Amino acid sequence: MKRLAAIVVLSALGCRGQTSEEPPVALLRNMHQQQRYNPQARSRMFADGRTMRPPVEGTVPFGSLIDDARVATGREEDNSAYVPTVPEPVVSQATYRDDQGRRHEGMDALTLRGHERFNIYCAPCHGRAGDGLGMVYLRSRRPSVGFPYPQPANLHDARVRHMPDGQLYATISNGVRNMPSYAAQVPVNDRWAIVAYVRALELSQAPNDGAMP
Repeated sequence: MKRLAAIVVLSALGCRGQTSEEPPVALLRNMHQQQRYNPQARSRMFADGRTMRPPVEGTVPFGSLIDDARVATGREEDNSAYVPTVPEPVVSQATYRDDQGRRHEGMDALTLRGHERFNIYCAPCHGRAGDGLGMVYLRSRRPSVGFPYPQPANLHDARVRHMPDGQLYATISNGVRNMPSYAAQVPVNDRWAIVAYVRALELSQAPNDGAMP
């Protein structure tokens, strides 16, 4: 009993209740103090002098490999041209459940999903109608801003309406001019879904000139 009391007293004395300036006790000090590089530091080990190494060319995140080049890039397998329409595997695998719990499949599901994604990622610049009059552009034209943002593309222009679906997909993936790439935010199938919805949006306002199939 006396021994237990002595241990308790000694333990209490060890808790001094204040911050110590002494270095912490490290049983394996080499785990605390070891050679390392700081972020963005220079390195003499590599020819380009960079410590932070870029991913090896061709690597993809685990579970993100897409074997179908037409689906992944929007271009034909021989890279000769953009695919004319949304690839069939994307359409056949598409499913969507709406707010009422109803299940949709195929192009119907792809278009509904694309409508949802378009309103999130595209409408701020291109506008919900796809006319290039999104809130980013309209608010930039206020006198208090001082610099009007370049007007985004009107998705109903003949240039966009006659663009192959694969080119529209590649634009979302890679960006163009003032538009950045959305590959990090929008997965592959969702990009195709946006393409499908843009085509539906264009058809809703297309002139009756037979220009669109």
